[in-house]
Formats: sequence, C-alpha cells, structure tokens
Amino acid sequence: MKKYLLNCFLLTLPVMLWNILLTDKLPAVYQPDVFWHNIPDWIVYGENISRGLVFLIAFLMPLPTRKLHQKTGFWLYLTGLALYFASWILLIEHPDTQWSKSLWGFAAPAYTPILWLMGIALLGERWTRYYIIISVLFVVFHCWHCWVVWGRG
Repeated sequence: MKKYLLNCFLLTLPVMLWNILLTDKLPAVYQPDVFWHNIPDWIVYGENISRGLVFLIAFLMPLPTRKLHQKTGFWLYLTGLALYFASWILLIEHPDTQWSKSLWGFAAPAYTPILWLMGIALLGERWTRYYIIISVLFVVFHCWHCWVVWGRG
C-alpha cells in the first residue's frame, strides 16, 4: 500500500498550492480571464491535455529514494522549484521592470517548470520516458501560450 501512496504526484503539490494561493497576486495579464482569452484552441487543448497527463503520470510513478540518479533528480527538482517560485515573485513584486516586461521574464513561469518536471522524471521509478516526453510537450505548449499573450502586449 505504501508503494501506491508514495508517488511522484506528491512532488506536484507545492506547485499546485503555490498556484492556488498566488495566481490572483500576479499582474492582470496573468489572470485567467485575460490569460486564456482568444488563445487558439489547439494551444488550449494541447496545453491542458499535456498538463493533465503530467499530473496523471506523476501519480502512476512510485517515488523511491535510493539510487544516485534519484539524488540528482531531487536536486534538479528543488532547483527548478526555487527558480519557478522566484519567477513568480519577480512578476508579483516587480511587474514593471525591464525583466518582467521582457519575453524571458514574462514567460519564466512557463519555461522554468521543465527543471522541476525533469527532476520528477529522474526521481520516478517507472514511466520516466513518457513523463519526459509529456513534460516537454506541456512546457512547449505553455511557452507558446505565453508568447501569444506577451505578443498582444
């Protein structure tokens, strides 16, 4: 039973909690009614389906803690999480800076997840290849979505 309770989905909980608690603190352009307005359907579906699969596959991946590559995965996960959180903090606390208004700063919450997602992939015992592919796909759609919103500028 422990094998099924200790899965990689647990590693997604800090991200979900962060998003729930702080989305409304982001600048107006990131609010759902603006951020999702007039986005092409193929981006919306691609992003949401791949996001759902990222969480589903994480739930199916047992979370062992023994092997060396898993230690690397844990540090990659923590580094990615710190950069992801920092990207939000910069946008919340300093929305009018050159960084926050640049494409790199604006899209940082969309591309930094690749680090913590790859950390999860390295930590997982099964489904690793699928998780990497789906995670990359999700980040590509998420970045494309940000690029469309940023381009409205």
